Amino acid sequence: MLWPDDLLDVAALRAAGSLPLPFREFVVKIHSRCNLACTYCYVYEGADQLWREQPRTMPWHTAEQVCRRVAEHATAHRPASVRVILHGGEPLLAGPAFLRAFTRTLRGLLPAATAAEILIQTNGLLLDEALLRLCHEEDVRVAVSLDGPPEIHDRARRDHAGRGSHTRVAAALHRLGTAEHRPVWAGVLCTVDVTADPLATYDHLLSYHPPAIRLILPLGNWTRPPAGRTDDPSHVPYAVWLAAVFDRWYHAPGPSVRIAFFESILDLLLGGVTRTETIGGAPTQLAVVDTDGALTLSDQLKSAYEGADRSGFDVHRHSFDALLDHPGVAARQLTATGLAEQCRSCPVGAVCGGGHYPHRYRAGSGYLNPSVYCPDLMALIRHVAGVLRADLGRLTEARR
Repeated sequence: MLWPDDLLDVAALRAAGSLPLPFREFVVKIHSRCNLACTYCYVYEGADQLWREQPRTMPWHTAEQVCRRVAEHATAHRPASVRVILHGGEPLLAGPAFLRAFTRTLRGLLPAATAAEILIQTNGLLLDEALLRLCHEEDVRVAVSLDGPPEIHDRARRDHAGRGSHTRVAAALHRLGTAEHRPVWAGVLCTVDVTADPLATYDHLLSYHPPAIRLILPLGNWTRPPAGRTDDPSHVPYAVWLAAVFDRWYHAPGPSVRIAFFESILDLLLGGVTRTETIGGAPTQLAVVDTDGALTLSDQLKSAYEGADRSGFDVHRHSFDALLDHPGVAARQLTATGLAEQCRSCPVGAVCGGGHYPHRYRAGSGYLNPSVYCPDLMALIRHVAGVLRADLGRLTEARR
């Protein structure tokens, strides 16, 4: 069983008005290879090795068709904006000419009423002054991966010769942090390493003064658990790590760096909505395109088994509207009704939302499970709730 209920009646759900929500975010894999060999990479080190069959760089006729399909979808659904993330592998390996041509083609085809937010997700090694000038000229923003201080970052994020990449990434971040280039900097992505000191990691990230930090739980599931995650529900190393960073972030004097994961938990506890797909159970509105033009459900599903992200559709023969009818998309748009029974009855279920969809996989039962991080998420949410409750209590006392 791959999806909740395995035989989702998408037509019935559509007729009832439950589905579908149009795509608003498009991850475009413009280069399928990488100049790093990160030990935890879900693409190259994971269960799915179909990347070996992909073209290295997306052929230009395919890139043009991607732009046409995004524009077609925007014309049909009239969003005020769409977000297009140029991804890989390492997208900067596609070269400046490709990046410029893609952004101009996309914006030239989109309807006038729809703006395009274009973002490059990069490891930073090729982010030089020429690339940054291109980003300014083409209104493209950049997010860079950094996992912490050199001894932590270089443990996992090494090149193919075994050399650490921290020095080169740090140089890119220093460039982005200048007054000239800060407008194109979207933020830093950090994959959590529970063996690292959480506050030392956080302080190192803050030393670059990023506009935002995205904290990422390593991709894993019940069949292939992430490092440090055991069957003992009282063992919650990720909650301990994240709670330490949350406390430092929450109690910091003055404006804090944006951390969507923490902001979403606070918003959800206060009755609001999530800002990220990784917590809160928001319905997905994301589609992924591989370098050969294949439309996939989410590249992170590759962490489950080979072919888990495949839909059988591609941009040359199918529209994004056709992908909306795929059961795998419908399953990730069902929100609470697509959760396991224990998640629907969980006291923090409305905040957790089942956690990140790829983390729920278990061989034999598909995705109809709680997150493999369930104990950590519960402990973290309860910790944040306690901090918030104490803060509100102090405010109430102060007003008396």
